[in-house]
Amino acid sequence: MAEKNKETKNENLIVIIRISGMVKVNEDIENALYRLKLRRKYSCVIVKPTKDILGFIKKVKYYIAYGEIDEKTLVELLKARGLKIGGKKIEGAEKIAESLIAGKTLKDLGLKPFFRLHPPRKGIKSKLQYPKGVLGNNKKDINKLVGRML
Repeated sequence: MAEKNKETKNENLIVIIRISGMVKVNEDIENALYRLKLRRKYSCVIVKPTKDILGFIKKVKYYIAYGEIDEKTLVELLKARGLKIGGKKIEGAEKIAESLIAGKTLKDLGLKPFFRLHPPRKGIKSKLQYPKGVLGNNKKDINKLVGRML
């Protein structure tokens, strides 16, 4: 049964968006955000959930919004905000999305490991946890938030 849980965990990609800024951030939390490559407000990364990543997420859950990203939103994110390491736009977002789901990383594909997003249209409640605000685990609703930020 433990193996079955590991398989279902690793199938889904997690999108993490930094919501709060840099003022009065504890040094340990700032270090964890930097290791996740979330160095600016409204920056976003896509990761495979591992034990280490989930530990970082637990530590910084009051500064980020995260959840499982679906394939449609992933393709839209790559088309709108995906950049090659040289700074040029990418082509073939569908193939890149399939590669990411298959287990490759953005760095393996020659892409920048983070995305810069706009502040969300129609605003957010950035100081409240998920059911009332956006901080913490948004589960499937993270796809709506990402769509508003493209």
